[in-house]
Amino acid sequence: MCIATAVNMAGGQPISLGNLRRVRELCAKHGIRIIHDATRVAENAYFIKEREPGCADMTIAEIVRAICDLTDGCTMSAKKDALVNIGGFLALNEWEVFEACCNLVVVYEGLHTYGGMAGRDMEAVAIGLGESVQYDHIRARVGQVKYLGERLQACSVPIVVPIGSHGVFLDARAFLPHLDQDVYPAQTLAAEIYLDSGVRAMERGNVSAGRDSQTGQNRRPNLELVRITLPRRVYTQAHMDVVAESVAEVFEQRASIKGLQMVYEPKDLRFFQARFERLG
Repeated sequence: MCIATAVNMAGGQPISLGNLRRVRELCAKHGIRIIHDATRVAENAYFIKEREPGCADMTIAEIVRAICDLTDGCTMSAKKDALVNIGGFLALNEWEVFEACCNLVVVYEGLHTYGGMAGRDMEAVAIGLGESVQYDHIRARVGQVKYLGERLQACSVPIVVPIGSHGVFLDARAFLPHLDQDVYPAQTLAAEIYLDSGVRAMERGNVSAGRDSQTGQNRRPNLELVRITLPRRVYTQAHMDVVAESVAEVFEQRASIKGLQMVYEPKDLRFFQARFERLG
């Protein structure tokens, strides 16, 4: 049995070393492995350094190592913080589990020594991982996200707070309170922003939640969010101004927005493949 400790900061508090030590003690008592989702581990480590007592003098790399020492393995999608075209890795402490996974990698990905990745992509991952634990880089990255969030707050745009590390989340239900969830307010908001400025955002709401397998009805989750995620070392503050201005423009026109209807719904993963039309 495994427990995933995700560190994708979407607002709220990151995992702390103190909490993770207590989880480690509990899992050790019951023989449960902890598998760490390390995709945003460097940013999580930044917040630990800034906020957790006793960690201010630790480097980002030292905090990352401390997190890893308290877990039994990790998965890493390197397309985020390491900023590569493709790839990632699985790291494990137990040799028997590692060997079992190596066999599966051959079946699904490629030989375990490269997992189907090109050599240059593997090199890019190695370089990107080293850069991702540089304090000045992470401070600038989190600062850029904070800048965008504060620009949106200045325009009275409802967002999830506290502002996270890799993106800003718009509260679509507060943004478009007149829209029922079955006309997909978060998907609608993402589409309106794209039509206004070409800025691509991601729906995290009723479309993503899918349908109840018993009733066939939309699940209607409590949160209807639009994620504006920032890749590292790509955009300037001027780009953030453009994004904020576009979202603010849509916010000013929000009363005229009528929602979407789904005109194509695949059997699985509809948030990747579904198609929509504006309601008249």
